[in-house]
Amino acid sequence: MSRTETIETAPLAYSHGAEQASAPARALRVAGRGRTYPKHPVRFTFDGKAFEGQAGDTLASALLANGVHLVGRSFKYHRPRGILSAGCEEPNALVGTDRGAGRFEPNTRATMAEVFEGFNANSQNRWPNLRTDIGAVNDSLYMLFSAGFYYKTFMWPKSFWNKVYEPFIRGAAGLGAAPSAEDPDRYASRYAHCDVLVVGGGAAGLAAALTAGRAGAKVMLVDDQAEAGGWLLSEPEARIDGRPAWDWLRDALAELAALPNVTVLTRTTAIGYYHQNLVGLCQRLTDHLADVPADAPRERLWKMRAKQVVLAQGAIEKPLVFSGNDRPGVMLAGAARTYLNRYGVRVGENVAVVTSHDSAWNAAFDLARAGTKVPLIVDIRRGVDERLVFEARSLGIETILGGTVTDTKGRLRVSAVRVNALSRDDAVGPGRWIACDALLMSGGWTPSLHLFSHTGSKLAWDEGDQTFLPGKANEECRCAGAGTGKLGLASAFAQGAEAGAAAAHDAGFAATSPRFVAEGEGPMTGAPCRDLPTDRNASFAKAFVDFQNDVLAKDIRLAVREGFRSVEHIKRYTTNGMATDQGKTSNINGLAIASDALQRPAPSVGLTTFRPPYTPTTFGAFAGYNRGELFEVTRKTPIDGWAEEKGAVFEPVSLWRRARYFPKAGEDMHAAVARECQAVRASVGMFDASTLGKIEVVGPDAATFMNRMYTNAWTKLEPGRCRYGLLLGEDGFIRDDGVIGRLASDRFHVTTTTGGAARVLNMMEDYLQTEWPDLDVWLTSTTEQWAVIAVQGPKARDVIAPLVEGIDLSPGAFPHMAIAEGRICGVPTRLFRVSFTGELGFEVNVPARFGRAVWEAIHEAGQAHGIVSYGTETMHVLRAEKGYIIVGQDTDGTLTPDDAGIGWAIGKTKPDFVGKRSLTRPDMLNPDRKHLVGLLTADPKVVLEEGAQIVAEPEGPMPRDMIGHVTSSYWSETLGRSIAMAVVKGGKARQGQVIHVPMPGGVIHDATIGGTVFLDPENKRLAV
Repeated sequence: MSRTETIETAPLAYSHGAEQASAPARALRVAGRGRTYPKHPVRFTFDGKAFEGQAGDTLASALLANGVHLVGRSFKYHRPRGILSAGCEEPNALVGTDRGAGRFEPNTRATMAEVFEGFNANSQNRWPNLRTDIGAVNDSLYMLFSAGFYYKTFMWPKSFWNKVYEPFIRGAAGLGAAPSAEDPDRYASRYAHCDVLVVGGGAAGLAAALTAGRAGAKVMLVDDQAEAGGWLLSEPEARIDGRPAWDWLRDALAELAALPNVTVLTRTTAIGYYHQNLVGLCQRLTDHLADVPADAPRERLWKMRAKQVVLAQGAIEKPLVFSGNDRPGVMLAGAARTYLNRYGVRVGENVAVVTSHDSAWNAAFDLARAGTKVPLIVDIRRGVDERLVFEARSLGIETILGGTVTDTKGRLRVSAVRVNALSRDDAVGPGRWIACDALLMSGGWTPSLHLFSHTGSKLAWDEGDQTFLPGKANEECRCAGAGTGKLGLASAFAQGAEAGAAAAHDAGFAATSPRFVAEGEGPMTGAPCRDLPTDRNASFAKAFVDFQNDVLAKDIRLAVREGFRSVEHIKRYTTNGMATDQGKTSNINGLAIASDALQRPAPSVGLTTFRPPYTPTTFGAFAGYNRGELFEVTRKTPIDGWAEEKGAVFEPVSLWRRARYFPKAGEDMHAAVARECQAVRASVGMFDASTLGKIEVVGPDAATFMNRMYTNAWTKLEPGRCRYGLLLGEDGFIRDDGVIGRLASDRFHVTTTTGGAARVLNMMEDYLQTEWPDLDVWLTSTTEQWAVIAVQGPKARDVIAPLVEGIDLSPGAFPHMAIAEGRICGVPTRLFRVSFTGELGFEVNVPARFGRAVWEAIHEAGQAHGIVSYGTETMHVLRAEKGYIIVGQDTDGTLTPDDAGIGWAIGKTKPDFVGKRSLTRPDMLNPDRKHLVGLLTADPKVVLEEGAQIVAEPEGPMPRDMIGHVTSSYWSETLGRSIAMAVVKGGKARQGQVIHVPMPGGVIHDATIGGTVFLDPENKRLAV
């Protein structure tokens, strides 16, 4: 078929019609078209006005059926905005939706929201109303709000920032208002696996799913629309395998539904693609329902692990960039075709078209056949397939080839478009106005590559089409259909079938690629373009690239003139592509304009990073079941139930619930802790220490590994002995500590702080895998495997000795810091002789399933000795009396071992360990560093507040120099006074000095600096 070149210049009269007059719904509904249900009308409201739609409508299609194009205001200039697209790429039609019962959501895309009886929606970012928005004054002052204006305007005077600029920016930020009430909805989550995951339910996705499903593979097909079909829903005249497209689609979906190995999920968006073929899917379950069952979740987050992935996401139509391209009624041609054929809605009565791609011609033809007046088609190309021109003329449509659009008119809706012919040397000729109530535009199609890029897969630049295409994949995935840059149903079916067969084969199934025959398609060619040629002054042209953020073509060129060269910098300076659509409709246009301004190829300018989620996703979907009491899982020890039965008061410690104290009748915490402390010091107490982190370090090189990780020496530690272990970061600061027992030459039982268990294991794994992969060592978390019962006090041995088998507990045979394996109460145990109280102590480790039974047996055996159960508050007092530190409380991430007074824990002859070199830095040896010290208040009854700041002088000008702070502070019933620990600047040299601690209410208390050990400094109690 030959091509034709022609320029039509015959003038048409211009008449300025009503700008936002709503046509009757019945005039814009086309009988016999669409897949909605005319017999099921639904009533809904928009901005408080009642409208009627049909079951199957989106809010966008229902509003268009009622002649409503104006739906919102833009972010910066508050310009009127209308519906641009028909899918998830929509940048303009963002509304607040109210689904009843407090279910309010801002920034919902009207193109995706399905209407139902009683549905309510409201426009956003306007005051006092949508038609009359006072914020539109910004539009008149647009010259003051050019790219980067906030970087320039808000720098001076500096004093204005806190009181003027920041409050103004915060007040103006955002589009919709965030809900203030608690979300009443429930959300679900699910893990799943499949052989082949197909993303996209269009022609390519259906072909892939049918091919892989027929081969026996477990297939999951997901599509974000309410029904699968993709572009087939917009092109019913096509024929597939000799049948009308919709008939073929019905049969294909029926076949997929009948296959037991295939699952089809509609209303499901693939929001993120992660390592090892993990794909996040967000399924909308009830947003389209008028009556939501009380226990039904709103959304479900699927964490799908697939052996193979087929990405058949299609392509996104590009807007054209010209002055006035943002008015309501200016929309994508493909969207207009979708509204007509899928929803049975004409987007206007008098519709003009401007394009650089064949697909827009087909949209014009469909509208003309449906009774819409189409006065003209302007194509920027000088030549198109002559079949298109012939068809246009047969429908009475004027065609202008080699033309441009230079402006539009209309305040709240487009009412006219200014068209110009281009000469042979691309000079813009005289313009003329053409009346229209809708203007369709198409700059071609951009492959949807977001998910493909999430995995770090490479993109390839196609110079001919001036777009990016999928390149080398990092994961087990394939792309098919329009997402590869090949448009048309025939190509989509062929690629989809081939991808489905290959994916099934790689997943372990024998599959052949079937042949699908698509007929009835027109040409699908186009020409890339930047902003359209214009005869207007470029400095005043409002040619929008990003509709939501009000980024103009001239803003991007300004960014280039001001020195920005990378598209990532241009994006942040202009905010292009930073909207809720994440540049789906603006990125390529912005890149083309930047490339032209820089006179550099587009690939050298770069492409902005695609990040999950693919579309805005609710926090509820991510949280799933983890809300309220389930927001953070409360971990309980095997002994927790016993403590609850005994009336314990609990407190959260890291992720655990721990008994804080065990009050008797009439006791407050102070009295209960005093009683528990006295019992432990005088007789015996028992404490649930199961929350301590526990890590098994096993292997021939276990001692070498421990030597490198911890400051202490481990090579010569004999099996059956324990040692205090101190762990530093590479910066030399304390990270964790704990008692470590050597069970055998190749096995260590490592304990960590309760809050440090995961952190320490991760650190160990990191070093083992990246720094010392040559070491033959295995690491296993055993925190939940062992229940730990600490029995402390002078009578501790008397209590447990009758229960222990196979271990000699005499002082000579089982001294302090010993470990042995045996049995207690008939069950296996790892018994430590260690103490965190300064008293004779044992830590009984038993398998978790026996924890409560052993606890009860010990508790019963201790009754003759007056045993008490004590909680974390008593534990804190007892350890503080002995000066034992708690990492994370008495250290703050900036203390070295020497600062904390435990420099003795460093192996002086060790060649290296994590953090060793940092300890020799001059600043680490500065005598004025903060050191851990003990404090005794002048008034022994005063218990200092933990966290209270410390000053050297009680009086003087404000602010005073803070020289430290209180880390631990308690009342000691044993000593009959308060005690405290603190970190103080130059604390070692301040022994005996009096410092001052301001407290709430303006009272300043004096305290004397001393050592951190307040009780039994000779450790006589441990030796018994």
